[in-house]
Amino acid sequence: MSVVLGYDESPGAARALRVAIDVAAAFDERLVLVYGAAPPGPTGEEYRAHYEAIAQAGRAGLEHGVASAEAAGVSATVEVIDLSPAQALIEAASRYGARVIVVGSWGESPIRGALLGSTPHKLLHLSTVPVLCVPTEA
Repeated sequence: MSVVLGYDESPGAARALRVAIDVAAAFDERLVLVYGAAPPGPTGEEYRAHYEAIAQAGRAGLEHGVASAEAAGVSATVEVIDLSPAQALIEAASRYGARVIVVGSWGESPIRGALLGSTPHKLLHLSTVPVLCVPTEA
C-alpha cells in the first residue's frame, strides 16, 4: 500500500506534505508524490511545449517534497502524469494501491470549489480511495 499526495507547491501543499509524511510514517508506507501535468488545449506543437514546461515545473517542485519525505525516513516516489490533477491522483492511487489520497486546500468556499472544479472537490466525488483534505494554515 501507499500514501498518495497531490503536490504542486501551492499554499496548501506545504501543510499537506507534512501530514502525508506523518501518515506514511505511521503506517510505514511509501509516499507517492503526484503532479497532474495536463496542459489546457487539445493537441499540436503548443500542447507539447506547454506540457514540457508544466512537467518541468512539476518535477522541480516535487524535488522538495521528496527531500522532506526522505529527511523524515519515508521512502518516496515521484509521478508526473499527463492528466488533470484529480484524474492523475486517482490513477496513481489505483496503480500504487493507495491507503489514502492527501491533498491541500486553498481555503476556497465549498461553492467556489464546486463551481470552479477544485481538485479536492472532484476527488471527494470521484475517488474510491479515502481522501484526506488538509486545510491551509491560518
